[in-house]
Amino acid sequence: MAAAENHLIALLPRRERLRLLALCDTVHLEFGAVLCEAGDITRDVYFPIGAFISLVTPVEGQPVLEVGMVGREGMLGAQLALGVNVMPLHAVIQGSGAARRVGAAAFRRELAGNMPLQRVLSRYVYVLMTQLATSAACTRFHHIGARLARWLLMSQDRAHSDRIRLTHEFLAYMLGVRRVGITRAASDLQHDGVIRYHRGEITVLDRPALEAAACSCYAADRFTYDGQLG
Repeated sequence: MAAAENHLIALLPRRERLRLLALCDTVHLEFGAVLCEAGDITRDVYFPIGAFISLVTPVEGQPVLEVGMVGREGMLGAQLALGVNVMPLHAVIQGSGAARRVGAAAFRRELAGNMPLQRVLSRYVYVLMTQLATSAACTRFHHIGARLARWLLMSQDRAHSDRIRLTHEFLAYMLGVRRVGITRAASDLQHDGVIRYHRGEITVLDRPALEAAACSCYAADRFTYDGQLG
């Protein structure tokens, strides 16, 4: 089996894994592309391999806010496991790369007869629910610097690289704060030698220091995921 594979797919027994892979095609997801809007009917399910996806929620009269992130550890379209065919959130590509894609109708048919897949997705839905709750608390109670560090760690985990392509404007958009706040927090991390920011790219220089700067929500999310799907 290839080293680079979606973790949820890799967790399946060989027979069920090959059956699901036979339904998938491999696509390249481009940075900034919108996969769906909240309220859209689910057309396709995505299992990222190298790409990663931001899940954001719109609030009338306010900037959108990122509430979750999906990379190789997860999937987009998990609501189908609950029998719901409507996308709950806006999904935009945060990091370019490959993904497995399968049509929603074919996925529902496979899910109905694939008990290992049902078990994996039930656990993953729980992880997503916990991530959403953690994100809400983090936004309310933690300061921008700690939230930025958490976001960079989550992005680095999914990018599988020390370099992350983004701008201060995009960061402000994801975290739901003013650009000036992101600029100040990023400057502090750069001054301390934790990151380097240059021309729309952030390089993580000191991962342990970045983990120390992050709020406890990052470790809590990792603990939940490892406990359910690790």
